[in-house]
Amino acid sequence: MFTGIVEEVGEVIDLENGLVSIKASQVLSGTKIGDSISVSGCCLTVVGIGDYWFSAQIVEETFSRTTFSQLHLGSKLNLERSMAANGRFSGHIVQGHIDGVGKVLGQGTRLMVEFPPGCSGYIVEKGSIAIDGVSLTVAEKADTSLTVALVPHTLESTTLGQLSKGDGVNIEVDLLAKYIETLLISKTP
Repeated sequence: MFTGIVEEVGEVIDLENGLVSIKASQVLSGTKIGDSISVSGCCLTVVGIGDYWFSAQIVEETFSRTTFSQLHLGSKLNLERSMAANGRFSGHIVQGHIDGVGKVLGQGTRLMVEFPPGCSGYIVEKGSIAIDGVSLTVAEKADTSLTVALVPHTLESTTLGQLSKGDGVNIEVDLLAKYIETLLISKTP
């Protein structure tokens, strides 16, 4: 489990046959092979580690459901280690299970994103959402898009400040909304 509070921005330094190596520093502290790291919102398992990098295997399922098919050398990625059971909970519950790829419609201190079909029922104004692994609050919701307000710290310390119109972003809707829907459906006669 993650909280959506990005610890650092890493950089792709190698990408071959689904194995990605990412330059990092902060997320390496205490990390070992087998640990989980949120990479732009997607939970990946560390399969290799060095002094200034870690590697993870990306399977076809992950490529098909995320922005990872667009990765290249030099790509910047938001990184967060999984939360320790005794850790401070600063964002919201983020599993690292991407629900779909959204498209940036407008950028700046107000980021507007077109969300994928099937996500609408899980998105509410003032509710939580993770975009590229960043815990955010939905400021506005329209039929097929949402807007979040970005503070200067988020723009500077994540990849969200580098997005352009038309870019794809990984979206994970609020887990609680999924459970509530499941509960309501199971109670329907």
